[in-house]
Amino acid sequence: MERIKFNSKEHEQFYNEMLNRFRIVQVYHRAFFYCMGACEDTRDHINDLFDFKSGCIRPDNMHLAFQTGTSYRVTRMAYNLWNRFVEEGEEKLTTPSELYACRFGEEFHQAIKLRYPEYYREQTPEVQSVINKLAERSKTTSGQVGQKSQVAADIKDGER
Repeated sequence: MERIKFNSKEHEQFYNEMLNRFRIVQVYHRAFFYCMGACEDTRDHINDLFDFKSGCIRPDNMHLAFQTGTSYRVTRMAYNLWNRFVEEGEEKLTTPSELYACRFGEEFHQAIKLRYPEYYREQTPEVQSVINKLAERSKTTSGQVGQKSQVAADIKDGER
């Protein structure tokens, strides 16, 4: 995966400090603290939004007075990346069109990459070669009988 991009020194510092508080760091820690660190309001109120003793998010504190429209979006995204949390009755506020309607769209995308790294791994040259062969074959043999057996043979050749 490429290098993590931060929007400020404070964002990077917060992220590293938060991860250092845990003995074992999972992908949901990375995504959550990256996301929460992107916004100054959520950084400043992390203890209100996350319980470090129990290691859990604090959804009951989501509506504290410090929250702004933007920090709500950051909190909702981070909570959802933590454990798929969606506030009951407010499901529509967790859709991409609602969440991304703020200045932290790039940070949200980076947080998603941190949460689901398996979808962002680079392909090995061997896998890419098989994909290219299959794509080329489908262009030249489109609609021909026996195409499925040839594709299966190509896949087996690529696995060797």
